[in-house]
Amino acid sequence: MLFLVAALLLLGVVLGTVAHAPLPFTLVAAAVIGAWLAVFAVRERHSRRRENTN
Repeated sequence: MLFLVAALLLLGVVLGTVAHAPLPFTLVAAAVIGAWLAVFAVRERHSRRRENTN
């Protein structure tokens, strides 16, 4: 949970920076963050399914 709070704080700092960043950089950063969130979601779903089968 603490990791998610830190990630949200970092996101707030990055959003302030995005206003001054070039569009291609912003799109690449958004893709990286989206991929990270997708991997996180898949891992969470997989771990919850494994807990239910035990």
